[in-house]
Amino acid sequence: MCVSVIAMGADDEVAKRELTSRKGPVVATVRIDPEKLVIGDAVTLMLTVTAEKGVELIMPEFGRVLERFAIIDFTTKQRIDDEGRTTATQTYVLQPPRSGRQRIPSIMVEFVDRRDGAQAAPEDLDAWELLTEPIAFEVASALPQEIKATLHPEADELPLIDRTGGARWPWWIAAAVVVVAAPLLWRYWSASRSRARRHSAYELAMNRLDRLLARPRAEPEQVDEFFVELSAIVRWYLETRFELRAPELTTEEFLSLVSSSSELNPSVVGDYRLLLRDFLNRADLVKFANFRPAERDIEESVAAARRFLNETRRDAPMVDMRAWRAGAEGTGRASTGGAHG
Repeated sequence: MCVSVIAMGADDEVAKRELTSRKGPVVATVRIDPEKLVIGDAVTLMLTVTAEKGVELIMPEFGRVLERFAIIDFTTKQRIDDEGRTTATQTYVLQPPRSGRQRIPSIMVEFVDRRDGAQAAPEDLDAWELLTEPIAFEVASALPQEIKATLHPEADELPLIDRTGGARWPWWIAAAVVVVAAPLLWRYWSASRSRARRHSAYELAMNRLDRLLARPRAEPEQVDEFFVELSAIVRWYLETRFELRAPELTTEEFLSLVSSSSELNPSVVGDYRLLLRDFLNRADLVKFANFRPAERDIEESVAAARRFLNETRRDAPMVDMRAWRAGAEGTGRASTGGAHG
């Protein structure tokens, strides 16, 4: 298989912007643009390879032999014409590292000749190899050629500027402002963080209820967990809203404590005792007596809890979020493990 190259002389090597090499059924062309370059300009390198029908092309890997240049952009495409010839193109946009004479090294293209009667590849190789010719170009300096570098002798040492006599009172005033303002800013920042972490007991209970209602409860185990959490929300709200501390009491003991609490308005007790009793007893039946409530029972329990929260929201105390998380977890554990009335 013969190899031919469109050669160039040494004197006009830089003037050539396009070189073509051929090996058997494959032709490779390298081209650079633009014709004139100044340092800082990008140069476009295009490698175009055409193979006859039945020849498989293996294009070079990305960036092969171009390590000395910074690769700004790269595109590749391939097409097959009406006669079955394959044309593949790789286009690089390169940044030369310096001015002066530059050189694109030879690029290797491989191919396998699968035409009838042709030798697919050399006996000791997997494919034929075609090397393009190196292509040279010149990058001009940004400095005009008439400017010559001139070295000057070292300059004399400059005298130090005396700044000790300058006024210092603005610095003292600025320091005093910082000293006075820093504690105030810290107090304001701490108070803002504290306010951001505090929410009313009503808001926290409703938030917890909304998240509970979003959980699935199609399976019996999920219904049990639902009522455990629902009763825990109500008991936590009662304890927090009316400052009661009775996580281990049974339902009857808990309701008795609610009735006798000095924090509760007697009218509130009268209005909600029966509602709370029915609600908590239904939850106990589910948790401890294997009672399987209908969807209507679940809706009534949720409605009772929501009604109690909404109608006692006034003057609900503010709760720190960190304390609320700890209390919510503790109330949940107590509800799952406490006795029932």
